[in-house]
Amino acid sequence: MNANELNDPILSPYIAAAMGKKAFNIRVMAVRNLTSISDYFIICSARSSRQVAAIAEHIQKELRDHKKKPLGIEGTIENHWVLMDYGDVIIHVFYEPVRLTYNLEGLWRDAPGMNIPDPIGANTVDETEDDDDD
Repeated sequence: MNANELNDPILSPYIAAAMGKKAFNIRVMAVRNLTSISDYFIICSARSSRQVAAIAEHIQKELRDHKKKPLGIEGTIENHWVLMDYGDVIIHVFYEPVRLTYNLEGLWRDAPGMNIPDPIGANTVDETEDDDDD
């Protein structure tokens, strides 16, 4: 995947929304040549299940403002892995230890991908936010 593919206007609002609540380790993968379920995966991490919920809610609100409605959202009960299906783009918001366990990047290693630079402050620990592993 190259920088030109990241400029795909389809991706812009999704990437911006994922960056909005300090999601980190954001990776975009072009899966369109490997599966018919979607063109892109966006995978990102959070430091707690509470942050997973905040990121997922923010993404949904931001994309609603862009007139994009999800086909389905799963995982909002435990908030360890929230999957948001927008058709052409599927967003995976992970609590970081869960992301390491499932290793989607490894499962889809044949898909070209690109890491998005972390937003300023995304890689710092917020002392007011508890890490949890429930």
